[in-house]
Amino acid sequence: MKRFLAALVVPVALLSAIPAFGQDTMMERFFRGKTTATGSFSAINGVNRRFDVVLTGRLRGDVLTVREDFVFSDGEKDRKTWRFVRTGPYTYSGTREDVIGTTVLRVDGNTARFTYLVDLDAGPGKNVVRFYDKMVLARDGRRITNTATVWKYIFPVARVAVDFKR
Repeated sequence: MKRFLAALVVPVALLSAIPAFGQDTMMERFFRGKTTATGSFSAINGVNRRFDVVLTGRLRGDVLTVREDFVFSDGEKDRKTWRFVRTGPYTYSGTREDVIGTTVLRVDGNTARFTYLVDLDAGPGKNVVRFYDKMVLARDGRRITNTATVWKYIFPVARVAVDFKR
């Protein structure tokens, strides 16, 4: 009987360490409500843009919607909206207006990673690049640091750094 209980307790204890599908991840806890950020985009061609962002997040069921209102240092404004659909305890499928297709975002503890294609040319031409994002939640739970490397074909062409604050 003791062996049976031990065999039952270990898997149950392991399962309890895994968040239930409905339990919030760091993404849902951090980005629900208002968040602000400052960041920069630096490219190998000399483009260097700084920006501020006000984010508004809403969680409805398994869908996290995050609206990003950008103000760039040159005065330009832009709005993008991420829509992340929870697909598992630690995964989301994400879309945004300028993202080609979808991305899979994976959460591992205090870190989220995702990669996606973007056409940087708003006109009829194409300038498709791939972003590799890594977001790390600080221990205090009030900040996330996002670093991204931007690739064109097989070459890194830009870097993005964003600091989010609650």
